[in-house]
Amino acid sequence: MTGVQTCALPILISSKDGKRAIYLNEENKDEIMAYLLQDERHEKKFKFISDIILGNHRNTEVYDKEEINSKSKNVTAMKFFKGQDNDRIYCKEIHSAEGTFIVVAAILYKKKKTKKLNQQQINIIEKVAKYQYEI
Repeated sequence: MTGVQTCALPILISSKDGKRAIYLNEENKDEIMAYLLQDERHEKKFKFISDIILGNHRNTEVYDKEEINSKSKNVTAMKFFKGQDNDRIYCKEIHSAEGTFIVVAAILYKKKKTKKLNQQQINIIEKVAKYQYEI
């Protein structure tokens, strides 16, 4: 998927006021949902991360920008279990026509092993940056 994703993106969760939301990339939704729901530990961590995003808070330990170069604008990562499994869900931040801030969970990357990004991770980040969504 390199072009515009025009299908209706599945919404995962939204803030009570409707001004912030987390959606799923249609192409990878099954893999991402299976990861998030695999056990209570993953569910709790996702709830913690989503509360930060939906509450417009900042915690770079669990959610941060991945803008590593000029090709990676608006890419972020949900960080699961740093120092352990160190999994990531790479996301793209966008705004709807109505002004809703949206984080699209795009690609799951398991077991990040190094502090620095390897070429595979750079490629994923740049791929997510190229995604264009219509809400």
